[in-house]
Amino acid sequence: MFTPKWKKEAKLLAKGGRKFVNYKRDLLKPERVDEIESRLDDLLKAIKANDPKKAAEAGKQLRATCENSLKYEKPVGWLEENVEVMFVAIVIALGLRAYYLQPFRIPTGSMQPTLNGIVGTSLKQEEWPSFPQRMVEFVLRGRSYVKLENKEDKQVLFMDRGSLIATTDVQKFHFFSRGAIVCADRTLIPLPAPGNPCQSAGLAQAAVVARQNGGVLPKGTVLCEGYIDTGDLVLVNKFSYHFRKPKRGEVFVFDTIGIKGIRERSGDQADGSHYIKRLCGVPGDTLSIDTPNLLVDGKVAQEPGIQRVANGTPPHPKVGYVLASGEDVRPGQSLPPRQYLSHSASPLALAADAPRGMREYAALGDNTRNSLDSRYWGSVKEFNLVGPALFSLWPITTGHWGLIH
Repeated sequence: MFTPKWKKEAKLLAKGGRKFVNYKRDLLKPERVDEIESRLDDLLKAIKANDPKKAAEAGKQLRATCENSLKYEKPVGWLEENVEVMFVAIVIALGLRAYYLQPFRIPTGSMQPTLNGIVGTSLKQEEWPSFPQRMVEFVLRGRSYVKLENKEDKQVLFMDRGSLIATTDVQKFHFFSRGAIVCADRTLIPLPAPGNPCQSAGLAQAAVVARQNGGVLPKGTVLCEGYIDTGDLVLVNKFSYHFRKPKRGEVFVFDTIGIKGIRERSGDQADGSHYIKRLCGVPGDTLSIDTPNLLVDGKVAQEPGIQRVANGTPPHPKVGYVLASGEDVRPGQSLPPRQYLSHSASPLALAADAPRGMREYAALGDNTRNSLDSRYWGSVKEFNLVGPALFSLWPITTGHWGLIH
């Protein structure tokens, strides 16, 4: 405590100079290292001689030598710094998406009323609300108002044995799924939403016009006029199933790779897509339906999510679980695709004693009267599982925002 101030500062400077040499030795030229060592010796000698003037001069020389020993680097500009921050943020986001959490859009109404799919509604443009109100509805409800007219005469295709115009799903910007009308010349007419919602928003009426014109959509025909309510955007936990077994009754996401029955009913566009359903059976279960109940090994399933569907707990309708509807034969098929749970004597047994990745699960939609699920195409293999649905992110005014049960 009795050491003079100049001596304390000189000793700290000598200590800093020593650290500088040790930390930067690999970047310093040998002659610079020798020069710094010489300045350090001068400073230490001045301290030992108790000479403040020589110590001040030696310290000044040491500081200047250290500052000029390395090449001056220009500070990073604001643009480079922000680009670097954005790049790091993107890498982190992609890493989280690939391994931990991934958002998925609900495309259909098979999980209603638990989760909403994309829904189209026909409404004449003159009946639309004001522009500010439409913007508010888009932010809060994910509702988009659309009007699309055909730009040229086009010969279109129709669905098998149906009166609706044939549509297919296409990827926009690699992330967003949109519908498109399939024309006879194999060109596509882009739609503002997937095919099914567009049918409800005016495309079904356009099909009537096309039928009346020999399959030709005249120029100026309104294809869609109304609004599209976006499906719920859910966050899926891709990490969970690496550490725990899937639980019966939870909502989960899986891919459709290798599920033959889905391809038979939905076509090639089903390959590699993702479905979201309620996990109603785990390996070793034998499922059957005794409307309105779902039976597991002959006993009524008691999981809360399954019970809400079976009991018609509001807002679920008083329908419960129903058997698969009658099998149909598509053109070119000698036999209909195999169905499961189509009558009381057709239970669905899920394999438990199977190689890793091949154990079986059952997926049923909460909207059982309008769901293409395991009743029609059988089990989901373990390798198809993506993860449990964790959180509904958007829209925020549908009553679904929050944790998914």
